Amino acid sequence: MTPVVVEADGGSRGNPGPAGYGAVVFDADRRTVLAERSESIGIATNNVAEYRGLIAGLTAARELGADAVDVRMDSKLVVEQMSGRWKVKHPDMIPLAARARELAAGFERVEYSWIPRIQNAYADRLANEAMDAAAAPAAAPAPNSAAPAGAAANTAPGWTGATGSPTRFLLLRHGQTPLSVERRYSGRGNPPLTDLGRAQAAAAAARIGERGGITAIVSSPLDRARSTAAAAGQALGLPVVVHDDLTETDFGAWEGLTFREAADRDPGLHRAWLGDTSVRPPQGESFDEVNARIGKVRDELIREYPGRTVLLVSHVTPIKTMLQFALDAGPSLLYRLHLDLASLSIAEFFGDGGSSVRLVNDTSHL
Repeated sequence: MTPVVVEADGGSRGNPGPAGYGAVVFDADRRTVLAERSESIGIATNNVAEYRGLIAGLTAARELGADAVDVRMDSKLVVEQMSGRWKVKHPDMIPLAARARELAAGFERVEYSWIPRIQNAYADRLANEAMDAAAAPAAAPAPNSAAPAGAAANTAPGWTGATGSPTRFLLLRHGQTPLSVERRYSGRGNPPLTDLGRAQAAAAAARIGERGGITAIVSSPLDRARSTAAAAGQALGLPVVVHDDLTETDFGAWEGLTFREAADRDPGLHRAWLGDTSVRPPQGESFDEVNARIGKVRDELIREYPGRTVLLVSHVTPIKTMLQFALDAGPSLLYRLHLDLASLSIAEFFGDGGSSVRLVNDTSHL
């Protein structure tokens, strides 16, 4: 048996207020730090932040290959609830407790103990650093940082001058399908996820569930996206809202064809389509038309979820288009940007018109 010690903490400046968590994994003798985790999670309560710290610590222990965990926390509530002596009643904590139990079930043994705060100093320091980051406006752009949260903290990129709390879109591409295996155009057709695709969806859901802080999940109507979204919904304890305009480009007569097959079928049109976003595939939809409908989706969701974090589960073209909006980039981005299956990107839109991209094509969860 490979035992480890997990110490975790979380807090909020205001309860609810700018929140963060910290977790550290020690070896069984508590002499060596094996891993540490911390993150700002936007606006949340102390208890939510504490559960997020526990989830992060158990996840790190699992990644290290531990099979037994001694969890030590100064949160009497979390320790008693996870030990089964107290019931979990608050709706914000029910899905978090369920996720923590799911992680704990993967170990041969997990034991929970309460410790005084002074004995939890390492995790407490990490949590406080995360809270400091959540409370402070960003001083410079951080394009590779990602901290999804229910209410996005004021993370305005310093070089743009944008102000206020942005609406943050977590942009998740669906998992693998039989058509993606063969690199065929897959637009309005409705192939299911493969076994690997379901595994990819589960991995993405686990990552998103561990981060939490998401207000809503909105999905394309196509089965491959809805199945991917359903996995995230289960991890987060949220329903999936379907938005028809998040569907993929209509490739018309090229649906199901490979690049070469489409080029051989319509050589002149296919060549023009690759360089002009106004050109439609036969009986299909142009990228300009996709741009128009995704622009409406963006504006609608910003109005509905101002300053919140929303998970959008969709396809290559809609996600690229959202990133194009956030970057204020030209149409060449559609042809040059690559997005992997089940990849995660993050775009933010501020009320004053500013925007930023925080993450592109991240597959670290796979």
